[in-house]
Amino acid sequence: MQAFFNSLLDSIMGIRILDIVDIAIVAFAVYKIINYISKTRAQQLVKGIGILLGALLVSDVLNLYTVHFILSNAMTYGILAIVVIFHPELRRALEMLGRQKFFNIKTLTSTEKDSIKDMISQLCRSLEYFSANKIGALIVLERDTALGEIIENGTKVDAELSAMLLETIFYEGSALHDGAVVVRDERIYAAGCVLPLSRNDALDRTLGTRHRAGIGITETSDAITLIVSEESGIISMAEEGKLYRYLDVRTVEKNLYNFLMSEGEDGDSSNPLMNIFRRKNND
Repeated sequence: MQAFFNSLLDSIMGIRILDIVDIAIVAFAVYKIINYISKTRAQQLVKGIGILLGALLVSDVLNLYTVHFILSNAMTYGILAIVVIFHPELRRALEMLGRQKFFNIKTLTSTEKDSIKDMISQLCRSLEYFSANKIGALIVLERDTALGEIIENGTKVDAELSAMLLETIFYEGSALHDGAVVVRDERIYAAGCVLPLSRNDALDRTLGTRHRAGIGITETSDAITLIVSEESGIISMAEEGKLYRYLDVRTVEKNLYNFLMSEGEDGDSSNPLMNIFRRKNND
């Protein structure tokens, strides 16, 4: 027993700092992969692969040659099928990796800060009007990921953002009211845009196309969407594929300040106020 502990102690003493870093990187990567898979339809696929691997092991132990041959070949060619079937999820994972900010030395000038503050004020004023009058609205705030494809399928506006212009665009008689407005550089850049619908099967089935589209664009980009329901006037916000509902204008204003004013200061756009959202009805 003493020899065992001496051997164990020698092994521990022989561990380098780089070994610890190596293990930590692998553990973090595995955690992120599992966390991502748990939020997609690939979760069921992983369970299926686990069952097949178990059956493959049992067939090998019990010398079930035919079963083992079929399963081993199925696993070999199944990798190609997985890539084909789940290429949207794989693409989304790579896009998420590419959007990660490791270094960001960008700082906002006083003029840029004033412009963002004015934009947030106008947005909140329009949200309050839409909510009170039960007017449906879908506003996309472009961030680092360019939304060129989305803008191309809409109507280019490129006008100064104002509550009055937003109210005009989403007025029921307007030709552009059914689409989304894309905001770029604090300006209304395009309107009447068609957004990709969310692929999340776990969403509340009572959510309409406007909410699913608002979530969908945040699954493929780092954009933030503001949504107002025309049935209930409920204000929602979507970010990173998550929908946060039943928000008041003040909460939205605080979070927009945090997202848009702080991300240029220290490169960290994490928002502690999102915990307020997560305690609400998260679809």
